[in-house]
Amino acid sequence: MKFGYVKVASAIPSVRVADCPYNAQQAEKLIAIAEGKGVQIILFPELNLTGYSCGDLFQQSLLLEQAEIALMQVMNNTRQLDIISILGMPVMVGGLLMNCAVVIQKGRMLGVVPKTYLPNYKEFYEQRWFAPSAALSDDTVIRLCGQQVPVSADLLFETSEVCFGVELCEDVWAPVPPSSYLALKGAEVIFNLSADTENISKHQYLRSLLAQQSARCLAGYVFSSCGFGESTTDVVFAGNALIYENGTLLAASDRFSFEEQLVVSEIDVERLRGERIVNTTFAASVRACSERPSRRVQAELSPSRELPLTRSIEPHPFVPEGGRLLDERCEEIFSIQVAGLAKRLVHTNCKTVVVGISGGLDSTLALLVCVKTFDKLGLSRKGIVGITMPGFGTTDRTYNNALCLMQSLEVSVKEISIKEACIQHFQDIGHDMSVHDVTYENGQARERTQILMDYANKVGGLVIGTGDLSELALGWATYNGDHMSMYGVNGSIPKTLVRYLVAWVAQSGVDHRSRETLLDIIDTPISPELIPADEMGNIKQKTEDLVGPYELHDFFLYYFLRFGFRPSKIFYLAEKAFWGKYDRPTLKKWLTNFCRRFFNQQFKRSCLPDGPKVGSVSLSPRGDWRMPSDASSAVWLKECDELPAE
Repeated sequence: MKFGYVKVASAIPSVRVADCPYNAQQAEKLIAIAEGKGVQIILFPELNLTGYSCGDLFQQSLLLEQAEIALMQVMNNTRQLDIISILGMPVMVGGLLMNCAVVIQKGRMLGVVPKTYLPNYKEFYEQRWFAPSAALSDDTVIRLCGQQVPVSADLLFETSEVCFGVELCEDVWAPVPPSSYLALKGAEVIFNLSADTENISKHQYLRSLLAQQSARCLAGYVFSSCGFGESTTDVVFAGNALIYENGTLLAASDRFSFEEQLVVSEIDVERLRGERIVNTTFAASVRACSERPSRRVQAELSPSRELPLTRSIEPHPFVPEGGRLLDERCEEIFSIQVAGLAKRLVHTNCKTVVVGISGGLDSTLALLVCVKTFDKLGLSRKGIVGITMPGFGTTDRTYNNALCLMQSLEVSVKEISIKEACIQHFQDIGHDMSVHDVTYENGQARERTQILMDYANKVGGLVIGTGDLSELALGWATYNGDHMSMYGVNGSIPKTLVRYLVAWVAQSGVDHRSRETLLDIIDTPISPELIPADEMGNIKQKTEDLVGPYELHDFFLYYFLRFGFRPSKIFYLAEKAFWGKYDRPTLKKWLTNFCRRFFNQQFKRSCLPDGPKVGSVSLSPRGDWRMPSDASSAVWLKECDELPAE
């Protein structure tokens, strides 16, 4: 795969307890299928070549001999394949029997990883049969299947594309799992061969455990656990195949399936490396375990193939999927905005705020935040002064919505037209009003800001900013116009999320009249309304016609800022996320526009007013994004220019 993706698979084979030849055949079959799907590393369950539930049969020399023969069979029959396979089997190390993972490729063994923590549960007494990895010296080497192979729980398998480590089942349940040390030593993906049994509520706990471990390690985590065919004398094995990336579940098997399964996905190693670069806690932890030994084994992944991603790419990364999750996210974000503004009001002992209300989404959200804040502080809503400032491009729809919303929310309403002031100003600077250029537009924006600032001084209040994260990324704001305020409550909320926040408030937090107005505002085209309306009185200047669809720019912004991806990778992901909605020329056009504007407009972000951070992506110059205003965009635009246009 390109762009740092490594294709992995978690296999749940059919198994017969103590029938090693059969189990080897099932492993070979799934390895071949995975190779055909472009999988580069495949994982099998714990002790899959013998079956996990053999009990005291593990002490039978014939079973151990058959397990080694089965391993030789798998290696011989897959030696023509490039795929790396991780199999589970009992292995004799000196005079000790160990529960091991054996990593093989092209007919040779790369390494053997013994289990570190052996359970002693009522169902299975692993300590009865196996010795832990701690019984070995750091440089142990054994001869297995006629090959010399290193044996250690600290093995790191290094390829040019990825470094990975292996742990087994109980290891991840330990207070400090081996995978934590492996990750700090450089492992970007962890593979876990497991034999988890099922009982009530355990599965959800397991998922939570794996998600947390992959997140703590900033790693991919591939898990494979025994399934149908293992002994059900006392317990049941459901067959769990799970693939995580930094806390996010990418793919999962069907539990309690009677059929073999192969779960495939791609882990974005480039993304994980980017996360580790910016995470200073991870770097400090690396230094803290510098004395712990590790052994490195060199390997090579199969050559990258041009295969489509099987993992889904969400087109709206800032907006969580699902009604309940979206409601929870909206409530949390809205609460952060309210808490931020409340602190500023208490600190300044201010009981009045001034908000410019246009009838658009951003100013609506800002007004709703102010209302909720005043309610929680026990302040009268009349201390919220909403000022609507109709100009040359204001339409009846937005004008009426602005007035209706302020009235239904029972805030103080003030209307100040900017037309006469702008006409005078244009005369003063000698600007022809028939020329609807940047001077014409920005003059109106700055007049509105001047009114807000001066009126706030008059009533002893704070001007609440309405601009959102998407506008800041594109520089779609008039410098020292709507760009400026005394506290910006929307500054780290992208446009795609603003709409959902307003809809959430409409459905859950306002009266019927306000709800109707909010729903109409949501359906209104996004526009600064600085150009006169058309002959029918409708909005003529639509923002997304000028700078591009906000859903695209928010997608670009997320991957550009959150993970530092290059334009070609963002384009690659956008193609999958927006397949069937935007063609290549459209994606290329707006991605190029995004990169150009993002660099050229940094000077506006260098002097942003205070405002609360609500998510992982923010452009505050005081901590989240520090970039020189004169940085060159040349290499980004060059890569954009080289993107395919058809």
